[in-house]
Amino acid sequence: MAMWIQAQQLQGEALHQMQALYGQHFPIEVRHYLAQWIESQLWDSVELDNPAEETKAKRLLDNLVTELQRKAQLQGGEDGFLLKIKLGHYASQLKVPVETRELTYSEKLSGSQDNLSNQQINQAFEELRLATQETENELRKLQHSQEYFIIQYQENLRIQAQLSSLSSLPPAERTQRETTLQSKRATVEAWLTREASTLQKYRLNLSEQHQKTLGLLRKQQTLILDEELIQWKRRQQLAGNGGPHEGGLDVLQSWCEKLADLIWQNRQQIRRCEHLTQQLPLPGPMEELLSKLNSDITDIISALVTSTFIIEKQPPQVLKTQTKFAATVRLLVGGKLNVHMNPPQVKAVIVSEQQAKALLKNESTHSESSGEILNNNCVMEYHQATGTLSAHFRNMSLKRIKRSDRRGAESVTEEKFTVLFESQFSVGGNELVFHVKTLSLPVVVIVHGSQDNNATATVLWDNAFAEPGRVPFIVPDKVLWPQLCEALDMKYKAEMHSGRGLSEDNLVFLAQKAFTSSSNNPEDYHNMTISWAQFNRESLPGRNFTFWQWFDGVVELMKKHLKPHWNDGAILGFVNKQQAQDMLLSKPNGTFLLRFSDSEIGGITIAWVAENPNKPGERLVWNLLPYTTKDFSIRSLADRISDLNHLLFLYPDRPKDEVFAKYYTPPLSKAVDGYVKPQIKQVVPEFTTPNPEPSGGTSTFMDQTASPSVSHPNNFGVYPSIDSMLDPDGDFDLEDTMDVARHVEELLRRPLANQWSSQQS
Repeated sequence: MAMWIQAQQLQGEALHQMQALYGQHFPIEVRHYLAQWIESQLWDSVELDNPAEETKAKRLLDNLVTELQRKAQLQGGEDGFLLKIKLGHYASQLKVPVETRELTYSEKLSGSQDNLSNQQINQAFEELRLATQETENELRKLQHSQEYFIIQYQENLRIQAQLSSLSSLPPAERTQRETTLQSKRATVEAWLTREASTLQKYRLNLSEQHQKTLGLLRKQQTLILDEELIQWKRRQQLAGNGGPHEGGLDVLQSWCEKLADLIWQNRQQIRRCEHLTQQLPLPGPMEELLSKLNSDITDIISALVTSTFIIEKQPPQVLKTQTKFAATVRLLVGGKLNVHMNPPQVKAVIVSEQQAKALLKNESTHSESSGEILNNNCVMEYHQATGTLSAHFRNMSLKRIKRSDRRGAESVTEEKFTVLFESQFSVGGNELVFHVKTLSLPVVVIVHGSQDNNATATVLWDNAFAEPGRVPFIVPDKVLWPQLCEALDMKYKAEMHSGRGLSEDNLVFLAQKAFTSSSNNPEDYHNMTISWAQFNRESLPGRNFTFWQWFDGVVELMKKHLKPHWNDGAILGFVNKQQAQDMLLSKPNGTFLLRFSDSEIGGITIAWVAENPNKPGERLVWNLLPYTTKDFSIRSLADRISDLNHLLFLYPDRPKDEVFAKYYTPPLSKAVDGYVKPQIKQVVPEFTTPNPEPSGGTSTFMDQTASPSVSHPNNFGVYPSIDSMLDPDGDFDLEDTMDVARHVEELLRRPLANQWSSQQS
């Protein structure tokens, strides 16, 4: 609730602007009493201009209302009675459906909160600029006064010397000259006494002004480093799950450079004060005060430099050995401090979770390594056009990794490492030397592509649920189901490169799968928690894969082959067999839908309603053996749907050509040099009918286009039976059934002439 604490400190026009953001649509009391909860939510994950995000916005609103009701119930006693009624009233008001834009505006204050923060930072910079200019002016006055004091002090010494030399003069002349010089000396000494007191006062006042300026610098630095930079790092972490790409780094750099400039100016002023004090020692506490100021300002600039050594481009969080990878580190204040005048070198090493903990606790002074990274040294380069100082590691490779003893059921894909980047450089002519370090986001090291799925689960969970300032790399073992829904939706939407994410119905389907539940009510899952074990350690009931492995299989299938169809709304996907049957039986024969397989990772099946060929008048829902990536690498989904003439309407009532025709493969070209290219087709024998001229292809499962001298009849007897692929109840035995792709491959390996001859015989 740091943001709300800062808002309460606003004054004047800024305070009025903040108050104007609230009203009946979102009372300021709600913002106040739910400050911590509101600031912990991922409002950035809702896209304001995307109608498909309305479901997510409504879910956020529902959670807000629930939290407000909980807060109201906690109010007790005489003083809390009215507040309890008021908060309950607000909860009732907010239950009314609102537009996504209005909700996000009320909760996140839309862009106004960002503008308010920027305005606050810019106002503070102006205040610091004026304060620094004022101390500079006062320092010059002090310097001029001290210089004049020294001149007068030298005059007093000259008078003393003249008085000492009077002994050689005649008595009469000596008396006259002595009286005059003593009077002059008394005047100068009186002035020196008064001026010494004035100088001391100037110095103390200047010291107090510097203390105030340092307080403002600390406050501004805390806001930029502990709020804005931490938020940028959080956005960067969520980007690893597919969240909006982190932006604003150039703005952060400009702020950090302003800070560096102001801190350095104040440091130079303090050092000049120290020089003046040494030049003219006066009684008082100035030496101790200036020493403290110098120490404080050095601490401030050290914190700025070490905190702004950041990773601009993170290394991949699933890191495969013997594979090239890249990363970029950047020093946000490097250009302002002229670090590039003697370009520092950055070194990258991989460390374990335990080593990372020791480093952050300063228990380890040297960087132990848990592996060997090739090409792990890089010099920071200054880019004049952008004013950035960065090191680009372009060709790193993890040669080997040393694993620790794992705990309990933890697998190698749950073990977290991090890439440590470190460097050393000096500023101000070797006046200050900095040793800087920064840790990458957690990485999971794999040695084979088969481990990628489980490693990605570890990374997704960490990115989604890590808290700022945590001990590396602790994450909660359980989270609320809506929190996981947000992470899954973010991942899915990013992979589809579309605004069409997971709908409320999709999330209910996933909840049913995760919790082995039959409830269709989203409310039943809002307060349920899901553990890491349920997510990706324990297999789903009756299956040999986890919830995440199933979901990730769907994502991979969609990303590689079916993305356009998902974005067109042609794939329902998250529908179980019973739901598909209920939906299709109410539709005309030939209506079909596409749903993800429950029993196979990365599988999608076609379900359709048709007459039972063996029992006229009986209507059944049929399910085709699921297609996988392997199948679609042979023939696309659109072409397969085109092949099957019994599929007429995509649920609920869209003609299939209207939906899929634009994806059909164009007809084959004419024969070249007397050769005709064969074409692969699929067929379901029970539903085969004479094929009219199709929009995308011809009729047979394996149709050899006849040459002028030879013609073969369409005889399906040459192919193995695929009756077992169909089951009106939607069940099939994977072990006893071969999919279409395997049939095609098997046929292509056999000489067709032999098949025809055997058939004739």
